[in-house]
Amino acid sequence: MSKFVIEGGYPLKGTITASGNKNAALKLLPACLLTDEPVILHNIPDIRDVRNTILILRDLGVEVTELRPGSWRVHAQNIRKTELDSILAARTRASFVFSGPMIARMGQVTLPLPGGDVIGGRPLDTHVQGLKALGVQVELVNRGIFRMHTNQLQGAGYLLQAEASVTATENVIMAAVLAPGETIIDNAASEPHVRDLCYFLNQLGAKIEGIGTNRLHIQGVERLSGGEYTIGADFMEVGSFIGAAAITGGEIRIKNADPHNLAMIRLVYEKLGVVWEVDGNDVIVPANQPLRIQPALSGRIPEIKPMPWPGFPPDLMSIAVVIATQSEGSVLLHDWMYESRFFFVDNLTFMGARIVLCDPHRVIVQGRSQLYASPHGVPSPDIRAGMAMVLAALCAEGTSTIHNIRQIDRGYERIEYKLQALGAKIERVDE
Repeated sequence: MSKFVIEGGYPLKGTITASGNKNAALKLLPACLLTDEPVILHNIPDIRDVRNTILILRDLGVEVTELRPGSWRVHAQNIRKTELDSILAARTRASFVFSGPMIARMGQVTLPLPGGDVIGGRPLDTHVQGLKALGVQVELVNRGIFRMHTNQLQGAGYLLQAEASVTATENVIMAAVLAPGETIIDNAASEPHVRDLCYFLNQLGAKIEGIGTNRLHIQGVERLSGGEYTIGADFMEVGSFIGAAAITGGEIRIKNADPHNLAMIRLVYEKLGVVWEVDGNDVIVPANQPLRIQPALSGRIPEIKPMPWPGFPPDLMSIAVVIATQSEGSVLLHDWMYESRFFFVDNLTFMGARIVLCDPHRVIVQGRSQLYASPHGVPSPDIRAGMAMVLAALCAEGTSTIHNIRQIDRGYERIEYKLQALGAKIERVDE
């Protein structure tokens, strides 16, 4: 177990390079199961969830070789079993997306309920119904193990009923690319990582049309070939570093940030008084940010809430809460998706933030508040809340301790080194 010890009050200054998209990597790696030919993936972030996904692949018999930092060769020529290791699969929610490619390639799979963040219920119904529509028989054994099999996949029309679920969309895509006939997915998710998956599969020989829209047309093919692909930037990491620079009063450049994916993030951050500039594929966060919350019409308290793409990403809501504590004015943040997203805000109030937890989905933040270090330590309940507490510690007076940082390691690559390169006083300490 390790913890972060952070001395606050130092403006971030300098240049870093954005890591590859976590959520893209966690889907493209399992997607390599769809072909028996070698695949090379670039810009794969070195994070805990990726390392765990690679362990799952190797446990299935897949050859996974690191060519150089960020580049991996995956060769699923032989798959020696169809049951995922329960311990490995329980470490990450992304393990459930193995069901789509395993069904398509092997015709069966057994896997446990996935693990992941404790930010609220994320039902698997949409995944299961989508796979059933393609001809998969699904059995839940003892409320903890899924057994899936099919005699023959068949293309079909499927409407994602509850929501435009990202992982359910990706799971159905991966099963459908090898399903005979045409599959149409309506109310499909269209996030950058979903697009990365589709472009990657098309490069291997899949036939997916409508990429980037909420209606995907997939014509099944007999087999996929090998190939090479580079995933895009992680816009969650970029959004986190923009926030960190703004609240510490620093000036940073984020290289290879894919600013074309930041449009809605930019609009929401501007409501909190955070601005940046674009230089080619880089983002520049200038010093002396306005940090003043823009009131709504008639002076009403503005509201920030996440929405499916191209709306504001739910994973940046925790970061937005911390930014709001350092901006003049009041704002309501409403995460209707996850009922436990804001339970971490008690830690911020202990540090001096003025926050009212209205109910499990809504908080009101009154800024600007001077934050003070939490020397006895605060936890990292999930990836994004953990990073939010890092931001709070960076702008707090004194030295803070953040525990359970393995959660942060699941989603952020070498985070302390990147922050140190920008002048932050942060150390990883073994407990």
